[in-house]
Amino acid sequence: MKLKKRRNMLLTSILAATLFITGCSSGETSNSENKENKGNNESQEKTEISISLRTLALPYIENSPNINEDELVKKLEELTNTDLDIRLMDHNDYRTKMDLMFASGNIPDVVQGMNNYYSSGQSLEQAVEAGVFMPLDELIEEHGPNLKKFIPEEVWETHRYKDGKIYAIPQILSNPARRATFIRKDLLDKAGLEIPKTAEETLEVLRAFKEMGVEQPYVARKGLSYSDTFFGSFDVQPVFELNESGDPVPKYLDVENMTKALDFYKTMYDEGLIDREFLTQESSQYKDIIQSGKGGMWSANANVLNSWEQILQKSVPDADIAIIPSPVGPDGKGGYVLYSNTLRTFLINSEAKNPEKIIQFFDWMVSEEAEEFFTYGIEGTDYTKEAGKINYNDPESQDGVNREAFRTGWLWLIGDATYTKGLLELTPEGKELLSIYDDILMKEGRGRIVFEPPLQTLTNQPALQDNNIDGPNDFMMEHIAKMITGAEPISNWEKVLEEWKSKGGEKLLEDAKAQYEQGLYQEAKDR
Repeated sequence: MKLKKRRNMLLTSILAATLFITGCSSGETSNSENKENKGNNESQEKTEISISLRTLALPYIENSPNINEDELVKKLEELTNTDLDIRLMDHNDYRTKMDLMFASGNIPDVVQGMNNYYSSGQSLEQAVEAGVFMPLDELIEEHGPNLKKFIPEEVWETHRYKDGKIYAIPQILSNPARRATFIRKDLLDKAGLEIPKTAEETLEVLRAFKEMGVEQPYVARKGLSYSDTFFGSFDVQPVFELNESGDPVPKYLDVENMTKALDFYKTMYDEGLIDREFLTQESSQYKDIIQSGKGGMWSANANVLNSWEQILQKSVPDADIAIIPSPVGPDGKGGYVLYSNTLRTFLINSEAKNPEKIIQFFDWMVSEEAEEFFTYGIEGTDYTKEAGKINYNDPESQDGVNREAFRTGWLWLIGDATYTKGLLELTPEGKELLSIYDDILMKEGRGRIVFEPPLQTLTNQPALQDNNIDGPNDFMMEHIAKMITGAEPISNWEKVLEEWKSKGGEKLLEDAKAQYEQGLYQEAKDR
């Protein structure tokens, strides 16, 4: 009764905060609550599992008329003896959708979170506190032998909630250096230049691309998301680090290096090395520019190398994309902010009918049978097998590439999200990408301090809350944009920081120091 009361208190609280949304009803119940428990191995009846999943803006998912009727989903159900009810959560409005889901009371058996208990919005953290999700320690011990073996102990430990229990099953990232610096190697060769090593050398390469007629020598996008190559060079990305006094501070408080970074981007803007409209260039436009052959250098997740090159070569047959070491700055280092050791997490509703079956479903995800399915697809459709050897049908169309990305990334809920090793090992290009992870990405990346739970200082001031990996806060971004485009002098950066401190930044620094001293954080070191 106590658990039920806590759940009801949570849902009532969230509902009160979202009464302006039409249609929220705490009287609704989930499908799992209305269905009988049919899942047991002896009868071979399917286990019904409802699950909410973020679309991640993947075209294959967002263009699907009904993802639950997709042939790959149906095959997954066949292999796991389940009946899945996938409920899609819009990528760009994920946190709002999560709040509405909890407010409605229509909570599925499994809820996808992001990389920790706090990054998916306040309502998920409140739900854990209120007992909406069940602790999984004993269930994993009894029904998840593959999970226990596959997921490293240190990753499990990072997913212990403050009560010491595990509520989430993590999808791991074995290499937290996920983003990389890409360059059109064919253009570099045509210009007769070597691979640049420093930020200044990179500037000369971009100038050469401009002279050659490349429309966007460096492809930047809105909010400088996936455009922070040179903020990485100067180590001023919007994440926390320790200053000389040993206190945690945002890296952009380093006035000297932030000024150098802003000068660098302004030079690129003034010389036309980034698009004049980069501040409004959406991710879809950014992809189109790259995949149509109009870009020279950019940042993206390393695992898209081969698929993007394949698409590009349809319009530019001789195009050659390469991943290169990110340009280094004054300290001889570079790269992008290191991710955490987890990409997604999955929590089980405390009212789910068959939690042991759900654990077994996730446990199967890291079995050999699962690896073959998610890597190669459906036998006879995506591949054939002769004498135990896989003959994979490499996708030749954009739809085929999107389908492959859906299967190997989105649908494979538990596994190593860094890359699909089995596919990469099939081709020389894939093997080359594996070596890139080992020889380049394992040697670069900027560290950071992540507070868990997150600092609550600026919760009511969203314009001042940093987006971490995805870019600076709105207040900072407004001034950064003006400085890059020349509307505000870069020498004003100290004044910007003083204004930030007066608006709540000073209190944030105090709270960060206090939480750091309590040990409520995780830290990744520069590589």
